[in-house]
Amino acid sequence: MAGKPTGGTPATDALSAAGIAFTLHSYTHHDDSRDFGAEAARELGVDELRIFKTLVVDVGLGRPPLAVGVVPVAGQLDLKAFAAAVGAKKAAMAKPAEASRSSGYVVGGISPIGQKTPLPTVLDETAQLFDTIFVSAGKRGLQVELAPDDLLAITGAHWADIAR
Repeated sequence: MAGKPTGGTPATDALSAAGIAFTLHSYTHHDDSRDFGAEAARELGVDELRIFKTLVVDVGLGRPPLAVGVVPVAGQLDLKAFAAAVGAKKAAMAKPAEASRSSGYVVGGISPIGQKTPLPTVLDETAQLFDTIFVSAGKRGLQVELAPDDLLAITGAHWADIAR
């Protein structure tokens, strides 16, 4: 779906409103799965390096004291590097309830796009290796595929080496 109103999620609505080309990919989410990114990669048959997870991080800066890191599901967020990327002294993963409340999305379906409270966002620089990447479209079992530069633009993110 490229540029058509979807009535789907805040993420897809934001992409459509901005005129950004994207493709939706749905898959069956299994309730017993807790590694949401690996599940998406497996179910869609996509390399884990091309699927990126959205992590809400407590950096203790300003209001809200949260920020967003977007890294490949094959890796982990380097909290020290992330803190440096957002100009914080330290960083820790936000509590799931805080992440959900701030983003407006359910944990396991948090999209970096169309969050209820826009937060400073950092996209791992490895996303630039691909023509398109996948991120959550705002609910479990739904991924959006788009160009990394378009993700950067719609979220107001910047590049940094934040994955390990």
